[in-house]
Amino acid sequence: MMLRTRLRYRWHLQRPLDPELAVYCAYWGRGYTCNPAAIHAKARELAPHIRSVFLVDAEAAATMPYDVEYAVIGSNRYWELLARATYLVNNANFASRVVKRPGTIHLQTQHGTPLKTMGVDEPTVGGHDRLLRRVRRWDFNLSSNRHSTRIWERAFPGSYEILEYGYPRNDRFFTATSDDVARIRRELGVPRSATAVLYAPTHRAGFEPDLDLEAFCAAAGDDVVVLLRAHYFHDRGALRTRGRIIDVTGHRSAEDICLAADVLLTDYSSIMFDYANLDRPIVVYADDWEVYRETRGVYFDLPAAPPGPVARTPQELARVFRDRSYTESHALRAAFRQRFCQFDDGLAAERVVRRIFLGEPPETIPPVVPLAERTPALTR
Repeated sequence: MMLRTRLRYRWHLQRPLDPELAVYCAYWGRGYTCNPAAIHAKARELAPHIRSVFLVDAEAAATMPYDVEYAVIGSNRYWELLARATYLVNNANFASRVVKRPGTIHLQTQHGTPLKTMGVDEPTVGGHDRLLRRVRRWDFNLSSNRHSTRIWERAFPGSYEILEYGYPRNDRFFTATSDDVARIRRELGVPRSATAVLYAPTHRAGFEPDLDLEAFCAAAGDDVVVLLRAHYFHDRGALRTRGRIIDVTGHRSAEDICLAADVLLTDYSSIMFDYANLDRPIVVYADDWEVYRETRGVYFDLPAAPPGPVARTPQELARVFRDRSYTESHALRAAFRQRFCQFDDGLAAERVVRRIFLGEPPETIPPVVPLAERTPALTR
């Protein structure tokens, strides 16, 4: 931060907080997405008196919806907004220089259910002191299941309150209609009769998946189309199609991509926990589980308690799709959903807005709908 900017920020910190100003940020400024975007949209509906501003980097500014106010990260306006906002909403962390003022409310939304180790549990990641200083700014921390609650308390120790309200981004799985699903599939170029397989591997050091997707398509069946979604660290921009492979990495909404898919294929990505809300088949490709477990660190043994079939080789994977045995894993999926989809019911954003922006007491917040009573969007 330049000296002039730093001095201007300090000056704004002396001004009164704006009681009706909220600032949001997702994935370090990548755009209008994830839990912060879902909360922003619901706040405009239920708390229209709140002025909501999204913080984005310069590259993402052009992708912002026309009716969403935003500020570019690092600009003078960005620092003024952060200095005066009463509400701070982020799915990662704000910069270390951001001051937590008395009277501000900081909501950490998170952006996934942890399989891999996080926070202070990561032995190879330095900067725990800096991380804990940022955690001390949190007033509230969102959780979508009890597993996450336990991990957040351990990996991010602090005095914040955990809100077991579910992930607002996953509300979309319960509010989308069959017409919405059909439209999304058309926009992505998925043929009407195709089986759309969402392939979403976790982050690696460089995105070079071992799985040969063209060979997979050839072996899995003529009706298979792959929606390739690399981790957001590897966002390569516009949608591209190659044969039966549609690259959707640059698509803004992971939720819409999930809605378009008939089945999820992943290794260890946390997208499996979100996708499980749709109660659609999930296949785990765990060709290097032992190596990943030892080098990255995990919280539980995924192959021992998977949401569906586990394949270890390309041949096994092709067979699972060729004989459609992935459609028969109801018991595995039910147990997985019971464990990891506890609070995602389509009302998460409403609960957050009522508690944070409207100040409603916990006992008046809408309760979580039981799993058996939820109706997720259908694929066809």
